[in-house]
Amino acid sequence: MSAGMPYGLQAMLKDGHKHLSGLDEAVIKNIEACRELSKIARTSLGPNGMNKMVINHLEKLFVTSDTAVIVRELEVAHPAARVVVMAAEAQEREVGDGTNFVVSFAGELLSLAEELIRDGLHPSEIRDGYQKALEKCLEWLNEELAIEGTETMDVRDKVAVAKRLKGTLSSKQSGYEEQLASIVAEACVDVCPKKNAKNFNVEDVRTAKIVGGNINDVQTIHGMVIRRNVEGSVRHVENAKVAVFGCAVDTQATETKGTVLIQSGKDLEEYSKGEELQVEKYIDEIVESGCKVVFTGQSFGDLALHFLERKKIMAVKIPSKFELRRVCKATNATTLIKLGKPKPDELGYASKIDVVEIGDSKVLVLKQDDASRVSTIILRGATANAMDDLERAMDDGINAYKALTRDSRAVAAGGATEIALAKRLSDYAKTQTGLDQYAIQKFAQALELVPRTLAENAGLDATSVIASLYAAHSSSNKNNNRMGVDVSGDQETVDLCESAGIVDLLEVKHWALKLAVDAARTVLRVDQIIMSKQAGGPGPNDARAG
Repeated sequence: MSAGMPYGLQAMLKDGHKHLSGLDEAVIKNIEACRELSKIARTSLGPNGMNKMVINHLEKLFVTSDTAVIVRELEVAHPAARVVVMAAEAQEREVGDGTNFVVSFAGELLSLAEELIRDGLHPSEIRDGYQKALEKCLEWLNEELAIEGTETMDVRDKVAVAKRLKGTLSSKQSGYEEQLASIVAEACVDVCPKKNAKNFNVEDVRTAKIVGGNINDVQTIHGMVIRRNVEGSVRHVENAKVAVFGCAVDTQATETKGTVLIQSGKDLEEYSKGEELQVEKYIDEIVESGCKVVFTGQSFGDLALHFLERKKIMAVKIPSKFELRRVCKATNATTLIKLGKPKPDELGYASKIDVVEIGDSKVLVLKQDDASRVSTIILRGATANAMDDLERAMDDGINAYKALTRDSRAVAAGGATEIALAKRLSDYAKTQTGLDQYAIQKFAQALELVPRTLAENAGLDATSVIASLYAAHSSSNKNNNRMGVDVSGDQETVDLCESAGIVDLLEVKHWALKLAVDAARTVLRVDQIIMSKQAGGPGPNDARAG
């Protein structure tokens, strides 16, 4: 090779690439990035969690403690931290709750792994220890820590469902969980399929945000709420047949282009008259079918609207095709692509459709007396940010109901489950002979993160609370493994299941542990970072760009 030529990796990659390898450059730097992300999420954990003010790249403001939103809008660029973000996103998709635990716990596992690496343990031994600890935790969760009697629950019992959802909502809207849980339970149970509850679709429960009022004005509608006024003057119908058109309710254009030659005023008059008669014929056909309400995804012509008014038919325009599909689902109608007389099986039915004024907004409320296929929660709040946060809490509640239909088992809340697992793991680590026992011990220490953070966020002495929890779990009292942190500060430990009826879903804990450990093990498996030179010229904020 001639003098001056690069060699090794330099010769293989283009100029401008980055290459990091070894423990200090790759592994430790990856751990540091994940730890910083974990620090951001930790302070938002629990009912006393702090809000974050995030301004995204479009300069939209988010004021929230929902970790799923925080990590999504932060647009994390570091590749290792992205792995943890992807684990949080997977948790959000799978069960819709527990994202904060995933990010915080993964960061804590990696932070403690750094200590072991500095003590001389190899990352592969730490990974093996974490995997062993995870398997034991999932085994204890399923066999020992599930609260007795929770495996048999009627997911159509609104009172029982509301009680089970309180834990999810208390961390998002503390103080209002009782009221919001019953609202979410009513909305979910109303649209739950009668044959198989596992087919429940979270998309069937919608939210409508209307500025004004407060959280006490939130209510459930068995049907749909459409944030639009009607086109004509008919504002109330009952027991109505409904027709849904995907096309415009107007004179139909021909499929081929043509020219009409008009030679006199009489010809023009006849042409206009013919057009009028054609529209009247279409509307008469709709009336003959017994239809009282017409929805369209496009527009109403002036002539069509005139005849609909004469026949006392309600006219509603819905520009969103997704909203139109939901109207079809709520009324059991079929979308028609051509104007004409609907067949009986193409018509839908609505018990009641009214234009109602909520706050300063006129909205169309479509109600069904019998069980509806779509239900809507009307959210009220003083600001858009307050309603956005309320909407995210409702989404978590709806997703928790979906998880309930799959597995109704529950575990103790308030950090009780984590302390119970940590105590068992510490004892288990002492029975191991290999180097992975140190990783198992650190896993147990990482589990203390949840009760410690709950105590810190509530302004309590975390060390004292952890000691009290271990003492309570070691006692011979019945249900001693249910003792969690009392964030009210009245006492250090409390059985939240007994005192407030608050529990965590086992399904949420199961997936959160699994995904957090998978993310941590993936990061520990990396020993080199190789980044090619980025494509494109200077960015818009680059000083050289203009």
